[in-house]
Amino acid sequence: MRRGTLIRLAWSAVRGAVPVAALSLCLALGAIAAEEFDVSEPEGYRTDDYRKPVPKTLTGARVIDADEAETLLKAGSAIFIDVFPRAPKPPNLPAGTVWRDLTHMTIDGAHWLPNVGYGVLSAEFETYFTSRLKNLTGGDLAKPVVFFCLKDCWMSWNAGKRALSWGYKNVIWFSEGTDAWQQAGFDLVKATPVP
Repeated sequence: MRRGTLIRLAWSAVRGAVPVAALSLCLALGAIAAEEFDVSEPEGYRTDDYRKPVPKTLTGARVIDADEAETLLKAGSAIFIDVFPRAPKPPNLPAGTVWRDLTHMTIDGAHWLPNVGYGVLSAEFETYFTSRLKNLTGGDLAKPVVFFCLKDCWMSWNAGKRALSWGYKNVIWFSEGTDAWQQAGFDLVKATPVP
């Protein structure tokens, strides 16, 4: 058989097979995407890749969805703490450069404690976190505290775990955070960090 004929036959076979293979691949990928990732809780804190799938649980805490978050917020029975990080001002900006923080949107009534969800906290941020948490709860370790950030954000998981380690007994993790809040049709407001 001539080389050109072989090439034409090969392309004919590929053209016929590709749509079936492509469809099979798409269906397989869709099935994988539809499944929940089963992520295990680490023993310690997550210290990198903070925007990855998170566990379904936080040992010692209750996990809630947007509807439960709205119920708690309306009842006024829990302190909502947003731990979304805040970009630091670059240290070597030329003189006269105006630095503007990026706008962060949060749940109305929530308290934004930026940068307290990292796996390792500097002494400064640990002090900031412990003192603000104590002020917001009035020192009541049984006060319900809801930690959140975004969907697939380990920072709220870390913050909740850290609060549990400090003796807080009613830690609630809103694991899908502001993403789920918006998807449920609820509004967000501009956040201001707690000083």
